[in-house]
Amino acid sequence: MAYTVTPTPAGPVGSQYCVCKVELSICGQNLLDRDVTSKSDPFCVLFMEVNGKWVELDRTETAVNNLNPAFAKKFIVDYHFEEVQKLKFALFDQDKSSTQLYEHDFLGEFSCTLGTIVSSKKITRTLLLGNGKPAGKGMITIAAQELSDNRVITLSMAGRKLDKKDLFGKSDPFLEFYKPGDDGKWMLVHRTEVIKYTLDPVWKPFTVPLVSLCDGDMEKLIKVVCYDYDSDGGHDFIGEFQTSVARLCEAQDASPLELECINPKKQKKKKNYKNSGIIIVKSCKITRDFSFLDYILGGCQLMFTVGIDFTASNGNPQEPSSLHYINPLGTNEYLSAIWAVGQIIQDYDSDKMFPALGFGAQLPPDWKVSHEFAINFNPRNPFCSGVEGIVQAYSACLPHIRFYGPTNFSPIINHVARFAAQATQQETASQYFILLIITDGVISDMDETRHAVVQASKLPMSIIIVGVGNADFAAMEFLDGDSRVLHSYTGEEAVRDIVQFVPFRNFRNVPKETLAKAVLAELPQQVVQYFKHQNLPPINSEPA
Repeated sequence: MAYTVTPTPAGPVGSQYCVCKVELSICGQNLLDRDVTSKSDPFCVLFMEVNGKWVELDRTETAVNNLNPAFAKKFIVDYHFEEVQKLKFALFDQDKSSTQLYEHDFLGEFSCTLGTIVSSKKITRTLLLGNGKPAGKGMITIAAQELSDNRVITLSMAGRKLDKKDLFGKSDPFLEFYKPGDDGKWMLVHRTEVIKYTLDPVWKPFTVPLVSLCDGDMEKLIKVVCYDYDSDGGHDFIGEFQTSVARLCEAQDASPLELECINPKKQKKKKNYKNSGIIIVKSCKITRDFSFLDYILGGCQLMFTVGIDFTASNGNPQEPSSLHYINPLGTNEYLSAIWAVGQIIQDYDSDKMFPALGFGAQLPPDWKVSHEFAINFNPRNPFCSGVEGIVQAYSACLPHIRFYGPTNFSPIINHVARFAAQATQQETASQYFILLIITDGVISDMDETRHAVVQASKLPMSIIIVGVGNADFAAMEFLDGDSRVLHSYTGEEAVRDIVQFVPFRNFRNVPKETLAKAVLAELPQQVVQYFKHQNLPPINSEPA
């Protein structure tokens, strides 16, 4: 199984991996008292499941003589949304100075996924003994916090009466921003664009992470240098000054901050030297650049719906050649896709009740074709309890329907879009909808589907399509707008790319976790992109 262990370097950071660090704070309550003359001296050990085995990641300090410890030492874990990261927290009473755990008395343990913790932000659970029974009244509380300074600074800069450096014209000024490096030397952080032929430049506003500009320390000195651009790279020095982000923040739209640009050599030579021009900070704003985890920790729920293709091209489910045939191991490609995606997403939905819909089948009693039916045959309550509930409803419905056609996607997309549209009325980042469509082939209602996807791109919604079998999936690749913007038949463009298509055949002979990673790789950035576009911060976010 592909799990992440903290001590090893994480994979490449980028759109493919939603990697950040999560800090876990641990408290214990009413722990078992294993000492005769005093109270227990507990410490907590964190394990992560790697290749089916529990591997120790870290330990807290020991809380002496304390049955209700709040540990100062935090656990720091790499967070990957697209993986199931199983954790175990085990508490022990320290008896000896040995590092071997069997030398210490066991006080109880608790296991869950990292996704469960971050989706709740804080959980309190019963500690269990090895036999599965409660460890007395012992409880554990785990709180999660993202470890990152997500503040960004946006600066709007201009210059006035800068020194003229060019013989036959005015200067071509640009600015460079530096912070002190660990080695004591100035380190370049940002360079503005060049403004040609002017002594009174106005540069475009720019945004950089606050950590990049000043290591997140508002009082740290930074240096700003102004140069006159030369195409041969020998830029002429105009002047410089040192300041801090705290000082830059004094600039407001109504009252800009003016800072003198000084050339030290000129200052030494000329008695009446004043400055080499003025650099104007027109505005300085610090905001938060929220991440996917910020939204999840803020209470955003991922609402998961499954759409299953029951068209005749899948083959008779009684026959082993059918894509819906459930093999002796109790699975098929449809079930594998449901498990791979569902087991990740279910951690992010508090009630774990998921609508499961079918399309392309004739239903009893009148055998009319339906492109949007509840696979539990309860249209008023199509919800299944957890991924297991979806699997049970799927297996139970197979003998009672007739596979037919055509393969119409738009009714199910529009079905989920109606709920996503209702969620937008709350005007908070509280719900994001994910539709998993599993299909064996060519879309019959391509125009209507394209139109439905374009409309859904304006809503808090993403669509994952898993293609099973060996059909031609060119149309699915077309919907997945990674290489081009999707257009409706009316010519309207999709606001953003919300479709991720994956052919199951590429994942037949690899661990099942690999499919989940591929399918869910783009989802975190789609969630963030939508809420940012709507100017919606996480529900419980702090101001910058």
